[in-house]
Amino acid sequence: MIEASVARRYAKALFDLLDTRSIEPARTGLAGLGQAFTISPPLKHVMASPAFGFDDKVAVLVGLSQKLKCPPIVAGFLGQLVKKNRVGFLPEIAEAFAALVDEAKGTRQVSVTSPTALSADEQEALRSQLRTLLRHEVNVAFHTDPTLLAGLRIQMGSTLYDSTLRARLNAMRLVLTKE
Repeated sequence: MIEASVARRYAKALFDLLDTRSIEPARTGLAGLGQAFTISPPLKHVMASPAFGFDDKVAVLVGLSQKLKCPPIVAGFLGQLVKKNRVGFLPEIAEAFAALVDEAKGTRQVSVTSPTALSADEQEALRSQLRTLLRHEVNVAFHTDPTLLAGLRIQMGSTLYDSTLRARLNAMRLVLTKE
């Protein structure tokens, strides 16, 4: 709860500082930084260790941000994260920033999981139906999970629509074991 609140505040602060041309590069760069922080134990160690000074930590993050082609203002933002000891929130800040960008553009993030890969025509038809149903532009990420057996699992934010055979069988099992 606290992480989400802190992440939203910092993401909003950065979003307000950027001009429209810098928003997408900042989004991409923050996503890369958040992912690097999540999967790299050495990076976490450097950021958490008191053996490394403020300047060393900022230099590491700024170097990464430059490689990810972040706008220059992101360097100052990263310096503030180090100064305020909030670097550990970087993955959450990246997610909150992406949500702000999507909200500003009127785009909804949708995740669709199917048991087998959908063809390009099926993906486009589903994307078009979601766009019509939601009355918003959608950014759809398609995933496969062979354990679903049949059907689709569609997630929009915290709302999940699960029409998979596995979900239906689980619901049936619950009803039958209740009685």
